[in-house]
Amino acid sequence: MPEIVTPQATLHVEIDGDGEPVTVLAHGLTNSCRELAAFTPLVPGTKVRFCFRGHGHSRTSPDAGFRFADFADDLEAVADAYGATCAVGTSLGAGAIGNLLTRRPDRFERMVFLLPAGLDRPFQYKERFHHMASQVQGRTPEQAVDALLSDPERVNEYLAMPWRIELDRALWEHGEPDALARAIRGVIEDFPVSDRELLRAVTAPVLLICVDDDPIHPVELGRILADLLPNAELMEYANVEELFSAIAAIAQRVAAFLAEA
Repeated sequence: MPEIVTPQATLHVEIDGDGEPVTVLAHGLTNSCRELAAFTPLVPGTKVRFCFRGHGHSRTSPDAGFRFADFADDLEAVADAYGATCAVGTSLGAGAIGNLLTRRPDRFERMVFLLPAGLDRPFQYKERFHHMASQVQGRTPEQAVDALLSDPERVNEYLAMPWRIELDRALWEHGEPDALARAIRGVIEDFPVSDRELLRAVTAPVLLICVDDDPIHPVELGRILADLLPNAELMEYANVEELFSAIAAIAQRVAAFLAEA
């Protein structure tokens, strides 16, 4: 698999498809480039998936930072290396795109923010994620996955949605659990942009996809972003079940949106 080497990380990259547009896909916190793997065949052109520092198959230097600006550096390095003109980001990935846009508002021609999780305000669920960081720190990759999957709160979720356990097992294969713990703590003590008003300079079309009953990815944030970004379209769903039931329609809309680049 190809890699992008930066001063602070060696980023694992996977490529699907060919031709235009070239789209970089940025995953969410604690996940990996596999998060959007099932989605990429439905998107036109070349799709560039990568693992952020501290995640998946990427390797991290001892002095690496784990703030949103650092994750934006990872995104920028991969996007620039492959000449990406479009970007799709989920949660952390959407935050990294937003952070990059405050420095380079015209970097992408089209963007998709799937479940954006933050803007310029403190994170509200720190205790939950500090607990997650403690679950993986000091463990082997195999032990870290087992610890996350056996968490009592998550077990209850699996009883309601049994198919989630195998999905999470695939997403949570991280080669460096200690670096993942540092990434979790860095993200929850930071926020994506220093000043939301900077996003008004982004004129490229942006598709926002949000869920109404998701406390970590609140639809309120999607509405704020839709107001800030001059050329934004917001897709709202009442809950996660409604979102998943609409996956085919969402994929079709995203594919058509990116094809216009």
